[in-house]
Amino acid sequence: MGSEGYVPLFETTRARGTVAYRVFASTIFLGICMIWAYRLSHVPSEPEHGPIWVWSGLLAAELWFGLYWVLTQACRWSLVYRRTFKDRLSHRYEKDLPGVDIFVCTADPAIEPPMMVINTVLSMMAYDYPPEKISVYLSDDAGSNITYYALLEASQFAKHWIPFCRRFKVEPRSPAAYFRSPSSDQLSANGKNEELSAIKKLYEDMKNRIETAHKLGRISEDIRSKHKEFSQWDSYISRHDHDTFLEILIDRTTRKAMDAKGNPLPTLVYMAREKRPQYFHNFKAGAMNALIRVSSANSNGRIILNVDCDMYSNNSESIRDALCFFMDEERGDEIAYVQFPQNFENVTKNEQYSSSSRVIFEVKFHGSDGQGGVLYDGSGCFHRRDTLCGKKISRKVITRWSENSGIDQNGGIYKPEELKKLASCSYEENTEWGREMGLKYGCLSDDVITGLSIQYRGWRSVYFNPRRNAFLGVVPTTLLQSLVQHKRWSVGEFQILLSRYSPAWHGLGKISPGLIMCYLPYCLKAPNCLPTLYYTIIPSLCLVKGISLFPEVTSPWFIPFGFVIFCKYAYSLAEYLWSGGTVLGWWNDQRMWLYKRTSSYLFAAIDIVAKLLGCSEPAFVITSKVAKEGVAQRYEKEMMEFGATSPMFTILTTLALLNLVCFLGAALKGFASGGAGFFGSMSLQAILCAVLILINLPIYHGILRKDEGKMPISTTMNSHAPGYMLTVVLGLFLSLHAVSGIRFMIDREECFAHDVQYEGDTVHVSFVVIKSDSAWHYSQDGVDLVVKGPSGNQIQDFHDKISEKFEFMAHHKGVHRFCFTNKSPYHETIDFDVHVGHFAYYDQHAKDEHINPLLEQIGKLEEALYNIQFEQHWLEAQTERQAIVTDAMSRRAVHKAFFESAALIGASVLQVYLLRRLFERKLGISRV
Repeated sequence: MGSEGYVPLFETTRARGTVAYRVFASTIFLGICMIWAYRLSHVPSEPEHGPIWVWSGLLAAELWFGLYWVLTQACRWSLVYRRTFKDRLSHRYEKDLPGVDIFVCTADPAIEPPMMVINTVLSMMAYDYPPEKISVYLSDDAGSNITYYALLEASQFAKHWIPFCRRFKVEPRSPAAYFRSPSSDQLSANGKNEELSAIKKLYEDMKNRIETAHKLGRISEDIRSKHKEFSQWDSYISRHDHDTFLEILIDRTTRKAMDAKGNPLPTLVYMAREKRPQYFHNFKAGAMNALIRVSSANSNGRIILNVDCDMYSNNSESIRDALCFFMDEERGDEIAYVQFPQNFENVTKNEQYSSSSRVIFEVKFHGSDGQGGVLYDGSGCFHRRDTLCGKKISRKVITRWSENSGIDQNGGIYKPEELKKLASCSYEENTEWGREMGLKYGCLSDDVITGLSIQYRGWRSVYFNPRRNAFLGVVPTTLLQSLVQHKRWSVGEFQILLSRYSPAWHGLGKISPGLIMCYLPYCLKAPNCLPTLYYTIIPSLCLVKGISLFPEVTSPWFIPFGFVIFCKYAYSLAEYLWSGGTVLGWWNDQRMWLYKRTSSYLFAAIDIVAKLLGCSEPAFVITSKVAKEGVAQRYEKEMMEFGATSPMFTILTTLALLNLVCFLGAALKGFASGGAGFFGSMSLQAILCAVLILINLPIYHGILRKDEGKMPISTTMNSHAPGYMLTVVLGLFLSLHAVSGIRFMIDREECFAHDVQYEGDTVHVSFVVIKSDSAWHYSQDGVDLVVKGPSGNQIQDFHDKISEKFEFMAHHKGVHRFCFTNKSPYHETIDFDVHVGHFAYYDQHAKDEHINPLLEQIGKLEEALYNIQFEQHWLEAQTERQAIVTDAMSRRAVHKAFFESAALIGASVLQVYLLRRLFERKLGISRV
């Protein structure tokens, strides 16, 4: 307020060493410019430097990497740190503290277990804050009566848990987390074992009842008879088709809302918004907007905290920390939200999947705060209710928190039946919800775009990272879960770039240029896949071909390359260690950096392109919060978990094998030529390829492992994965022979011959009946195939087959015959494929005890690549047949509908004619 007696509720300090870092970053940028200059001044004109497009592609990739690096410097340019003074807050405003509404969101009881959800809810109810000013809302988007039952049990346990926390100053205040923490052991050592045992028994009893109901998948009749609220679920059809379920389990306006010690309890509300198949529910953003409306009519807290169901409160004073920013007399009125970091309790020492985002929360968010505001991260964020409802900032208006001390503004006059209307499917039709009010729709990263739109209206945001973590959650325990999670995030963030809220152009003049630069690296994650894939594939291929793409070690141009690489990764390591990580954790972070860019971001880019073309919509995938026992054990041992099949693994495996084969091929070539000249001019490429191999060691290990967490081999055969194209590139590069395949039209009988040159070879055969010469013909009769050996003996015999894929061992070398017979009166088009597997290296190379094992492995890889092409060919034929059949059936359906319509119209015309004649005759008779 500008008075001399003003003492702030928080202070802001700048990070030390800012000037030194800026000088350091400037030298790196100078080195990047020198690399660009090298590319532009050394455009190859001789064949040994490769095609011009290879060089141009590297220039484009290096331009992208350099510019992207410049953008990332904005969030390191001016770091700030915040400190709060909660004692000053209590001294000034203890009697005028605002009401706080806490939103907990869950969506699937199978992957977000009810026990985890209610531990989060109980930790929120037990905040060190006047309980009559807290309202906790659980949004259950699955509409599960099991989750409701769990919350009902939690409402009874809270009567004992909250006074226990208040009496013994429990931290953390999630029962599950507290009972497994050293704090509970310390309480027992202090002679409070009796109280601890009593509350622990109550918790275990509650846990057993909830988990029993969860395993059975139903609520017992005894419980249903005691609680009439369960009758609401009689109309339940599915999680995508049900009424609004809303119950106020603890209503602080009644005398019953008291704990075991006679103190008031927080309000507790369960809500499952209405869902209908004909209405799009907008995922978490839709649930949050429904919660905003329902809470506005019920408790109407001035502050809203939203958390994910796995993110329990680890610091009971977090609300007071946030209020130090909102209620500061001079700077508080411009703050829209306070974002806390997301920390995790199940992170291993070396962070196998780098899921904690350590550098983001310890460095980048502090830097974004220094540029004018941090992004809204979707969980652990305190909001002013007004800003979520679309209010613009007004510098002249001073918030008077005493006008609403947290008592229900509406006096609890709304009944549950009236509140349900606010959570109906049709409520938002022809309104500003999802556009100007509430969280924004149309983007998978609805949280980030909502925070950005709030900052566009003139509000500031604050990042607060306290010494004791405010919230703790769980991270994915498998590689696939982590990759899928990052795919969803990168899709949403790229959608922001293409939306009307894009910081690239819409943010100009509305937020600071530094903050725009802080947002852009998140929005550009998906396009990062292209230069990364190029740099991962092309230099390795050129290495084995002997094409030099980088300067020699003795060249002065080597200095900028070496300087930038060394300084960038040395600083990255130092930054990671400073953030509390380990050296091996940093290496895992580099691995995940590569995996995300070559799989998650690639599929995100594909999803965005498909959406732009109108082919499909990106899916909102919820990450599982449950790990099976075997998965959990391997996760604790920091073994990479693959498990389920995924096209992402096809790409990762292909890239790993490509770099391995290229490096081995280059090494053999280098040894044959003496090595010195070869590796002198190709040293950087060899180092790059070797580093990629080291990064991919878990992939190679996963292929050879025998446990359940191994790399699923079938994924390498998934022909529908875009990564298969990389396999084709590798196959062509290694000069593999093309798989023998033909397509022919058969009238009655056709025979083909194939020469098998080696006894014992495996012959792979496939055929698919693609189509018939009659558009109306569709039959399951199929064709016959007889396979005969060189001596005329019958090897295989198939009858009435539309498609078949099989293999056999050739017991004798020579010509094998394949005869097809068509029994239908129509000409049939058949796609026929033959592939003979044989390790040719033993016949082409002199034996050597050191070289043969290597050649054997290369031969096996070649055979695997043959098989991949074979599988691809067969599945493409199957897909083409299915497309033709579907098209034919569609045409028949259209023709049938046309004829039926014509017949109906003819019958109607005839009826009208006959009725007219009938009435004309009756009219004539009546006149007579």
